[in-house]
Amino acid sequence: MRIEDWFLTEEERGNPATRLGAWSCGNDVRPLVHGAAYFAELRACLEQLGKDDLLLFADWRGDPDERLTPDGPSVGAAMAAAAERGALVRGLIWRSHLDLLRFSSAENRHLGQEIEDTGGQALLDTRTAVGGSHHQKFVILRHDRGPERDVAFVGGIDLCHSRRDDASHEGDPQRAPMPGVYGPRPPWHDVQAAIRGPAVAEVEQVFCERWEDPAPETRDPLRRLRDHLGRLDDAPPLPRPGPPPPPAGRHRVQLLRTYPARRRGYPFAPGGERSIAHAYRKVLARARSLIYLEDQYLWSTDVIEPFARALEREPGLHMIVIVPRHPDQDGWLAGPASLIGRADALHRLRRAGGDRVAIYDLENHHGTPVYVHAKVCVVDDVWAAIGSDNVNLRSWTYDSELSCAVLDEQEDPRPPAGALRFARDLRLTLMAEHLDLPAERADELCDPVAAFDAFTRSAAALESWHERGGTGPRPPGRLRPHPEPHLSRAQKLLALPLYRFAVDPDGRPPALRRSRGF
Repeated sequence: MRIEDWFLTEEERGNPATRLGAWSCGNDVRPLVHGAAYFAELRACLEQLGKDDLLLFADWRGDPDERLTPDGPSVGAAMAAAAERGALVRGLIWRSHLDLLRFSSAENRHLGQEIEDTGGQALLDTRTAVGGSHHQKFVILRHDRGPERDVAFVGGIDLCHSRRDDASHEGDPQRAPMPGVYGPRPPWHDVQAAIRGPAVAEVEQVFCERWEDPAPETRDPLRRLRDHLGRLDDAPPLPRPGPPPPPAGRHRVQLLRTYPARRRGYPFAPGGERSIAHAYRKVLARARSLIYLEDQYLWSTDVIEPFARALEREPGLHMIVIVPRHPDQDGWLAGPASLIGRADALHRLRRAGGDRVAIYDLENHHGTPVYVHAKVCVVDDVWAAIGSDNVNLRSWTYDSELSCAVLDEQEDPRPPAGALRFARDLRLTLMAEHLDLPAERADELCDPVAAFDAFTRSAAALESWHERGGTGPRPPGRLRPHPEPHLSRAQKLLALPLYRFAVDPDGRPPALRRSRGF
């Protein structure tokens, strides 16, 4: 297998201004499924930071009081303790829209202030296109002595409420605002990647490029004054990056990003960057057996089109999609228009693949829907990606995003042949959990068609049990067939102008969507 058949070349990235390499080798990447696993490992790593070590992070939302483990410490306290021990702490936090619009500006300011008060530095960063957000979620820890301990965490998990859930999906005791259908402790499904090896330096480069952006963090004079009074406008130079960490494993890693074509362009991406979209288009053009996707949105026929074309091209290609059953707390901004967008995307996939396309949502063993926040894709058990990007237009064109794509150097010896170990193991881990299948039986899912059929049977059994009123033993599994969105005629009449002509739930006017492209 040639790496360049699956990874973007430097030219294909489409951004010659970046200092990122095409990809790096010799890494060890471990998926951390669920926030509880990620937060526990992050806590252990933060507690090892000492004098002259480095902690860098970027976040969409941060809650300083979110506990990393049940007995603490909180996110803010753990970072503050690292700073007090002499570690250099720097953070990039999206400033967020107004809390009146149910976003997180107050929480993000509190996290930044807590870090500032202990000698660290956090910027409330709005250096993106108008209406966009900084959606990257990563943490980097580098050690002045002992670079073999360096690690970067990249994925979809914010350092905030509701994220600390585990495979039981009982929910985080510290909840974020969510619709009542998710219960008092919303169950949350999410994935982060722990990366060790030379790719850590590449993630650090992503942070450095954003930190060193000369544009002001905000152009609002009142916000600038408030930042100045709170010491949140100071961006001292970062120390010169050290050499990359030594090789740690057998994984090749390619960092993929989205940046908008900002009016005053980024120095590191003057015309923006669309490497996430470019990578999906390249990989989907090679898909032959199975596309496995877990995604928060699955929105926009523009973004769905490469998936649909792959299904039309390959009669043996199957696709499994895991999405949330109900919109999140931001769904009120778009209302029924979001259902129209989801319905359009699902109809396009089903027209392309027919019964080779299966779309599910999840519930826990109490029957409470699980909010799927993961952003994971595995193609043909060869290419795997874990990141902050959703399959929607914002993530492919407008918000800042960061994803890591992984190719294993080791082929998987289990049949059918042609798979790579990391991608297949990631898919089997996720699928086994959704089926309540013991780990020792996960190999039963290696064959893509067998896995597709196992999902079909499990979801049908659970659906039948619900239709019988939940009588008798509950069948194993958490999968429910995702329902077709249904809107009344009145809802459609009200929602259609918003969806077609105004601002869609991806946040982009149609004219802008057409002009930006991928």
